[in-house]
Amino acid sequence: MLIVQKYGGTSVGGLDRIESVAGRVAKAKRDGNSLVVVVSAMSGETNKLVGYAQHFSKTPAKREMDMLLSSGERVTAALLSIALQEMGIDAVGMTGRQAGILTDINHTYARIESIDTTTIKRELDSGKVVVVAGFQGINTTGQVTTLGRGGSDLSAVAIAGALDADVCEIYSDVDGIYTTDPRIEPKAKKMDFISYDEMLELASLGAKVLQNRSVELAKKLSVKIVAKSSFSDAEGTVISKESEEMEEVLVSGIALDKNQARVTLREVMDRPGIAAEIFTSLADEQINVDMIIQNASTDGTTNLGFTIPSSELERAREVIANFSHDYGAVDYDEGVCKVSVVGVGMKSHSGVAAKAFSILAKNNINIEMISTSEIKVSMIIDEKYGELAVRTLHSVYDLDS
Repeated sequence: MLIVQKYGGTSVGGLDRIESVAGRVAKAKRDGNSLVVVVSAMSGETNKLVGYAQHFSKTPAKREMDMLLSSGERVTAALLSIALQEMGIDAVGMTGRQAGILTDINHTYARIESIDTTTIKRELDSGKVVVVAGFQGINTTGQVTTLGRGGSDLSAVAIAGALDADVCEIYSDVDGIYTTDPRIEPKAKKMDFISYDEMLELASLGAKVLQNRSVELAKKLSVKIVAKSSFSDAEGTVISKESEEMEEVLVSGIALDKNQARVTLREVMDRPGIAAEIFTSLADEQINVDMIIQNASTDGTTNLGFTIPSSELERAREVIANFSHDYGAVDYDEGVCKVSVVGVGMKSHSGVAAKAFSILAKNNINIEMISTSEIKVSMIIDEKYGELAVRTLHSVYDLDS
């Protein structure tokens, strides 16, 4: 089998853990598999490097940040290769450039455009384990770029797709995908299978096991992912295309996202194009708008409400201030969270949303905003009720049985 493995920061958090990962890789190689291993920086390393940069500048140049931050993964790749060689496994470490990963020109949040697998294939054909520094690539002008937080997942999936690998194994400190966060609901169950669409929803809604861009790419390239733990031999969770068995399950998981803020613009001038201008300006600053509610106009003005990640609130304030002549007042509320119900079974079953609304009302939890898709119902509620809502919904959909 051709296997792409990815190890996150906690899995390679120190020399002893890198040695443990080397043992796992060596075993897979000795079992007759061909292996490409994608690694993250050691746990805490990226934050440390950011701190170094901010010692000199609060707004360091993005190009230099890419040069700096990409070094963490290169260190891990080299150390893992050395450890494998000492175990008698022929291994070679590669940077993103050496692995042929070409990105667009954006620094700190680049997108992969193509992968030239010539070098990787040559090393695999010679019997070597290829260890690739994740999270990075190179653009057409020869500049180092990085892929944003969680970018090593993206590197692994992209390489697996380019090589037509049999499977892409994503290793972290959890042993799979759970019906909800076990720290909130101890009765949460690990799922054996989950569809790309369900995983994409859960990842975008706050589940931290997989980065949502990597799931989106896996679906596009039909890459089979297995989410596993590097600290156990548990089977993990398979993320793949939808099956009839998956559709029989009404709801697969409950997600909670506390990184939410609500913005309400009051008495907005109700003129054509005002919403487009506001949201285009937010998009230009890479501020992700989620739910949007606009009240019907009565006196030539309207109220416009929307949610954004609370981590992006300060930038949003600056953008919205530019439109101060177009609205009467603005409210910012960081005391909210988003709870979501996800499942491909919603496509063929009715009443899922009604059940969620009813059980939250029964528990005196007020729903402030609602957003739905074919397989998701998301609700904005008061942050203090977030964990209660998760446990309540987990129980009402029988996910703890």
